[in-house]
Amino acid sequence: MPPEFFLDRNLGRRVAEELTTRGWRVHRIGEVFPDDGQDVPDEEWIAHGLGQGWVPLSKDGRIKSRDQEIQPVREHAAVLFYLDNQQLRTLEMVERFHACRDAIHQAVVQGGPAAYAVRVGRVDRTWP
Repeated sequence: MPPEFFLDRNLGRRVAEELTTRGWRVHRIGEVFPDDGQDVPDEEWIAHGLGQGWVPLSKDGRIKSRDQEIQPVREHAAVLFYLDNQQLRTLEMVERFHACRDAIHQAVVQGGPAAYAVRVGRVDRTWP
């Protein structure tokens, strides 16, 4: 069964919708936390998603360098993915994730703890 993903609020509703139409199984923070998770710290939404077995997707690569925020990934021996460019438009984000779908699924199977940058046509392990 393919993995399910938990999207950081910074990816937006439309990214979730577009990935879903491409066959991804995704959950948005707004489906779980009130006010679209505006007041939910990164470590909390990441821990919640990992507790459900969902793989976190973000566009904030700084998460991997903040001990408190990456701690849930360590504790769950999980993987986290982030876009290497925070300035992408919605459809560019969707296409970047979707083009790397097989590599993302492979990294999920390999397990972690690990963080990966989603780049043009590939994913690169950037942490630890």
